[in-house]
Amino acid sequence: MISLDANVLVRHTIRDDPDQARRADALINSLSRDNPGFVTDIVLAELWWVLTRSYHKTARQVAGLIDRLLDIEAIHTQDPDLVTDALQAVVTQQADFADALIVAVSLAHGCDQTRTFDAKATNRAGMVGVD
Repeated sequence: MISLDANVLVRHTIRDDPDQARRADALINSLSRDNPGFVTDIVLAELWWVLTRSYHKTARQVAGLIDRLLDIEAIHTQDPDLVTDALQAVVTQQADFADALIVAVSLAHGCDQTRTFDAKATNRAGMVGVD
């Protein structure tokens, strides 16, 4: 198994560098159930940030892309169920994906709450403000 960095997924998706897009495609097309790729939660958060901030993709577009990644047999993700929970918060609460993923991972590891100074995260991702 090999791990894929966010920039490989960006090149494969955005195709703004033809040489890197070709190489990313070749790498991704070489993956299989027997030789899968692995994508960490951090890579998904980076992918979200790059696509929404640098390439001005909408939350719905990037959520759809990540959701499709979860369905690819030849690509394993670190926490697919938690990523799905985070994507649900993006769609239903307009949460930031990274914030929603932080909450999902924290809950899965036994945390009662995630404390923050970020007002949007308290309103949309289910975090609790620091008093």
